Amino acid sequence: MTITPPALSVFETLESEVRSYCRGWPAVFDRAQGSHLHDEDGHTYLDFFAGAGSLNYGHNNPVLKRALIDYIERDGITHGLDMATTAKRAFLESFQNVILRPRDLPYKVMFPGPTGTNAVEAALKLARKVKGREAIVSFTNAFHGMSLGSLAVTGNAFKRAGAGIPLVHGTPMPFDNYFDGQVPDFLWFERLLEDQGSGLNKPAAVIVETVQGEGGINVARAEWLRALQELCHRQDMLLIVDDIQMGCGRTGGFFSFEEAGIVPDIVTVSKSISGYGLPLALTLFKPELDIWEPGEHNGTFRGNNPAFVTAAAALNTYWADGQMEKQTIARGEQVERALLAIVDEMGGEGVSFRGRGLVWGMEFDDKPRASAVCARAFELGLLLETSGPESEVVKLLPPLTISSDELDQGLRIVARAVRETA
Repeated sequence: MTITPPALSVFETLESEVRSYCRGWPAVFDRAQGSHLHDEDGHTYLDFFAGAGSLNYGHNNPVLKRALIDYIERDGITHGLDMATTAKRAFLESFQNVILRPRDLPYKVMFPGPTGTNAVEAALKLARKVKGREAIVSFTNAFHGMSLGSLAVTGNAFKRAGAGIPLVHGTPMPFDNYFDGQVPDFLWFERLLEDQGSGLNKPAAVIVETVQGEGGINVARAEWLRALQELCHRQDMLLIVDDIQMGCGRTGGFFSFEEAGIVPDIVTVSKSISGYGLPLALTLFKPELDIWEPGEHNGTFRGNNPAFVTAAAALNTYWADGQMEKQTIARGEQVERALLAIVDEMGGEGVSFRGRGLVWGMEFDDKPRASAVCARAFELGLLLETSGPESEVVKLLPPLTISSDELDQGLRIVARAVRETA
């Protein structure tokens, strides 16, 4: 497929220089359905990006679209702040019956502003309020959002620099396998906690991603996560799991921490919780932590009722029978086999891969090659992005609803892009 970059005049002259994705994908997109996007010139692209993980059920999913259209056509409430509405009630009942109760999770549900970073801000604020302490521990290569509190627990130097002011009250610790298995888990962390001369203020909480998406698809072992929970319990710290990108089924189970058998004190959810790409975020926490005063954390758009409608439809359609989890695991095995074949073709030199469910990354020792692979994949009709602190990882994030044939087609393009950028 030959793609001629469009004349992006209004985007270049009027829109801010902060725009990013459009630079790697020079097309003007017009329509989307399922696992494909179409630009205004008639080119079709297979999507291994899925709205940065906000489109787990694909573009314009017909079941969710029907529910949304029906709701709008009957003049259902669109904007509701935190008022009680029929749409919110239907979502909360579905979330309780389909997700929380079957997993024996006791969480209260809070609707912060409708973005992931706002869910994180609420989680950090609540942890500090509950424990009466300021410090939060995060991990190397973490990403938790772009507002100031979230940036303070984010590792990426480029993103942190954008704050323009010192980022305080956050302390990084080594993520799983940061020292290539040469240092016992949490040796440094626990030593600092126990040493009165370490200079580490007692943390209110620890925040962690079970799989670091923006950080390079770094997968925490289940035993590491269990040990982290035990450490938090021993040291009177709350455990926050940021499940914004890896939740809603991305790793197999609805929550990414299910495999480890842990129950975090606080969980943040966003991206695919609406199921349709509509802004929505949740901060979940154990009932005893619900010490908020009314209005103490709020936001004008926390009552996005169309998102409640599509979210309830997604839960009832895809999570009531356990089939989505099984399919995601099977699709993940398909990806793993394909990536292993690519690595074998390269002789096992200069590239490695890792992942869970339907989130995978290929890391190149020649760091700029990851961007070259993504650029060539775009020319061949596939949307891929990079991740990692130096954009050295090609990130595969297809919709969970992708067919086996579509997935195979995309993986063949990945293999060709790797081959042609050697």
